[in-house]
Amino acid sequence: MTIIKVGDEAGIINKLASYVEKISNDAILNRGKFFIGLSGGSVVKYLCEGLPKVDTDWSKWVLAFCDERVVPEDSEDSTFGTYEKQLIPKTNLSRNQFLIIKQGVSAEEAARDYTEQLKNAFKSDDFKFDLLLLGMGPDGHTCSLFPNHPLLKEATLQVASITDSPKPPPERITLTYPVINNARNCIFAISGAGKADMVRRILKDNEDLPAARVQPQGSLYWILDEAAAATL
Repeated sequence: MTIIKVGDEAGIINKLASYVEKISNDAILNRGKFFIGLSGGSVVKYLCEGLPKVDTDWSKWVLAFCDERVVPEDSEDSTFGTYEKQLIPKTNLSRNQFLIIKQGVSAEEAARDYTEQLKNAFKSDDFKFDLLLLGMGPDGHTCSLFPNHPLLKEATLQVASITDSPKPPPERITLTYPVINNARNCIFAISGAGKADMVRRILKDNEDLPAARVQPQGSLYWILDEAAAATL
């Protein structure tokens, strides 16, 4: 694990963009495609500001979601909807490069369908993302994997449904740890004093919280601004 401390949110955006550029270009050079998993929350802002500056072959990107809310695409809660409005217009990405959850079905059906979409994209049952971009909630959750939730133990499903999310909206789909920890790279990008206590509990005290269970076979990076890293 590599902990990177930067001054402020602008530092996070720049550092994150430089990692994305390097990892995407390595993946495209070595394997012809770049598979990336996106998160919502503050990660959206970092990417919408940072990615337009990245020098990459956008046509080789395949974009999926680490988790997604089971809501209509035009809902404010839709992570894809936010990226469609805020990121696609600033880059050469197109809608058909995103794996988008099926509309108008149950969370369970959406999770099953998303698993099939990933199988088709990877042309394999082994989903090995080049990069997963992760956020962390103030309770230590990541993706839609929440403290003390049964999904933390899910070992069979690659994409799971959740209908009782402690954070609204309640219905979501999420990648599970077998997929998350199969990634070549995972990056947490965390800013603000509100996250400092949880950062300490995970990185210093080694508490068994959902974000702490992200232990990929590849590389793990935590990019923190001064406020988030204050208690380390």
